[in-house]
Amino acid sequence: MAGKKKHNHKHIVGKGIEVANHTTNDLKTMHLGRDCQYEKELRRLQVELVKLQEWIKHEGLRVVVLFEGRDAAGKGGAIKRITESLNPRVCRVIALGTPTEREKTQWYFQRYVAHLPAAGEMVLFDRSWYNRAGVERVMGFCTEHEYADFMQSCPEFERMLVRSGIILIKYWFSVSDEEQERRFQDRMDKPTKRWKLSPMDLESRKHWAGYSRAKDEMFAVTDTKHVPWYVVNAEDKKCARLNVIRHLLSLIPYRDLTAEPLALPKLVKSKYVRPPMSEQNFIPEVYV
Repeated sequence: MAGKKKHNHKHIVGKGIEVANHTTNDLKTMHLGRDCQYEKELRRLQVELVKLQEWIKHEGLRVVVLFEGRDAAGKGGAIKRITESLNPRVCRVIALGTPTEREKTQWYFQRYVAHLPAAGEMVLFDRSWYNRAGVERVMGFCTEHEYADFMQSCPEFERMLVRSGIILIKYWFSVSDEEQERRFQDRMDKPTKRWKLSPMDLESRKHWAGYSRAKDEMFAVTDTKHVPWYVVNAEDKKCARLNVIRHLLSLIPYRDLTAEPLALPKLVKSKYVRPPMSEQNFIPEVYV
């Protein structure tokens, strides 16, 4: 729109937030069940996420959030709680599968670039380009040259994104071996969760040390001043979800743009005769 002020978002991350009128440095530790209730606090933070969403739309921000970590560390659950109250046209989740034969011949970052946000959008990557430094490295799905090229290119690629005005945030979900084992067993025992266990997840159990080494090597190169990694203690799922939402809100300054309540207009019914309902195909009412 003509005359609209142009904003510089290159250094926006890390300036504090408006939530409850304090910054992260002012927070006190709260114990779930004693100082606050999980569901109530989750709802409060989700309201703030809606406010952030409206600010992203209003300011034309482009936000990318990466979720990485061990299998069963709770990335998916956190993403679900972030997105369940948001507009899917504004906040999208990208969870790419195995690259196709054609994609394998592309520039490595190419298929991820295709999903980067336009103005007024936020994209959450459930695993990202860091697959190359993790599963591909450990399982031998890439060559040593491809891995070395990624480690050299990734910091510059991310600096390019930031220079372009994208707000890039990276979370690593950390969980102990014992808790991961418990969650794996839970997935094995429950049919509704069994789909979360892929053959690759099971195979990765043989390479625990390899994944640990790969993560440490990755952090040494990609935990940069411009785009740092934020580690989430995911030992307790509920605490991890609240903590990561609260932290995400703290990284992007925003204002409450909630509009005044709208008056519901009176329903105007015209003189229209609907066709008989018997002509429509209704599903069986098994539950009444």
